[in-house]
Amino acid sequence: MAVGRYVSDLDTGDVLGPVEYVLSPFVIREYAHANEMHHPFFQGLREGLVMPPTLIHLDKLRLYNHACPAGTGPDARIHYEYDCTMHEPVRVGARLSVGGRVTQRFTKRGRDMMIIEMELHDISNGHLLVSYRDTVLLAYAQKDVAKEAAAS
Repeated sequence: MAVGRYVSDLDTGDVLGPVEYVLSPFVIREYAHANEMHHPFFQGLREGLVMPPTLIHLDKLRLYNHACPAGTGPDARIHYEYDCTMHEPVRVGARLSVGGRVTQRFTKRGRDMMIIEMELHDISNGHLLVSYRDTVLLAYAQKDVAKEAAAS
């Protein structure tokens, strides 16, 4: 288990969270504004705002901050690809719980990659609201495998 230090140290099987929070209208409006999502469900309604599907990325950062308080690590991450399924609308004021697990860490073309699967639940009824699978490139620079082998 690599939980507790850098995101780049996470490994297969590491558990992230759960982290609980209440979804605020401020977060939805600011996120939607920053991403130019001008639909009334995200910015226009006085009541009944709904979480944009891509806001789940903020939950990934919540888990990283909770599990890896030292930050990213020596290299910047690159968000490679994701898949998000919205099972039910996520509304303002909902008490939510997000948790995740590192399901795979591997090397592709000399670069470390990691897959995280997350779920967002409504605490009041236990319903699964969002499931999310995220692939991250942990460092853009390729590893020099021969140099690492010689050093060890």
